[in-house]
Amino acid sequence: MTIPSWLPTLAIISLVLAGISFVIITIDMLNGHRQEMWIMDVVWPLTALYAGPLALWGYFTVGRKSVKPADSDSSRQSEKGGQPDRMMQGQKPFWQSVGVGALHCGSGCTLGDIMAETFVFFVPLTLFGKPIFGAWAIDFVLAFLIGIAFQYFAIKPMRDISPKEGLVAALKADTLSLASWQIGMYGWMAIVTFAIFGRELPKDGPVFWFMMQVAMLFGFVTAYPVNWWLLKVGLKEKM
Repeated sequence: MTIPSWLPTLAIISLVLAGISFVIITIDMLNGHRQEMWIMDVVWPLTALYAGPLALWGYFTVGRKSVKPADSDSSRQSEKGGQPDRMMQGQKPFWQSVGVGALHCGSGCTLGDIMAETFVFFVPLTLFGKPIFGAWAIDFVLAFLIGIAFQYFAIKPMRDISPKEGLVAALKADTLSLASWQIGMYGWMAIVTFAIFGRELPKDGPVFWFMMQVAMLFGFVTAYPVNWWLLKVGLKEKM
């Protein structure tokens, strides 16, 4: 299948909106709305790179609940004699905590995917006769390493445990979450590559990166129920 004439335009619009969303969230954080967990200051802008306006909605409706008390508007009001209203992450409904946990995993995948896809653009790697499988292999390794690191920096300070215990806990918390995210992401890209277009899309074109944005949304869908279970059984911390 050839690429429809309207698809590159739609892809560019989506990518531009994602960039604008990234900038808005970053500016808002730099203007004093830093997250309780510093790693979430990384997660929310990365989420904007694929979710665009959806990330903006999520950040301002959910992410703002986890702003550091000293940085929140409500805390500034309390300094003037008003009643403090600290926006702690514990006040989020469980379903929102699950979503944030899934986004935390997805941000590691996003960063890993960008790095991997950029690398294989310059240094192609073929696996099982297909370049896409080589890219997926590097994607998974980088996403796994980055995801474990992100999870480590979330769990260790919350549980006040040793580095070794933090690493073990991060592995338990993020391995299933990452695998479930990649299932959704790889699944969509497989459909795009083998079923819709019948070929790999060029990585230097907007359509490829637009499809990657959609793939990440599918990753969120497949990772959400897994993160629900991980939080329920206590293998993952609420964020």
